[in-house]
Amino acid sequence: MSAHSYAAQYRNTGLSSAVMEADPHRLVALLLAGACERIRLAEACMEHGDLARKGKAIGEVCAIIGHLNGSLDHEAGGEIAGSLSALYDYLQGRLIEANLHNDTAALRESLELLGEIESAWNAIPAEQRQRPPVVQEA
Repeated sequence: MSAHSYAAQYRNTGLSSAVMEADPHRLVALLLAGACERIRLAEACMEHGDLARKGKAIGEVCAIIGHLNGSLDHEAGGEIAGSLSALYDYLQGRLIEANLHNDTAALRESLELLGEIESAWNAIPAEQRQRPPVVQEA
């Protein structure tokens, strides 16, 4: 096995461990970080002419965003969840444009928007990250 293979195996094991041990807030943080990482990869692949890998990376970002969008709790999240859903839909469209037209500006815009979401998510105070559900008394 090559050194590169060992490094990839170690990286995958480390990520698996992080996911298995993560609370829901941390899982979303990992998804957002992974999406940003893949956008950077797609841009690098575009610059180097590796269009197949670019397409795969953008597809992975779209899958992550689709998962994030699908996991929004519109009842509890109200207007914020609705706004995030609209933003995720917008990002999906921009990423499709980036893929179809090799549009680095669309990738950069997507990265900037996801970076803002990631920063806001990571800024949530720890005491608010795992609030217990509200129980109404009869």
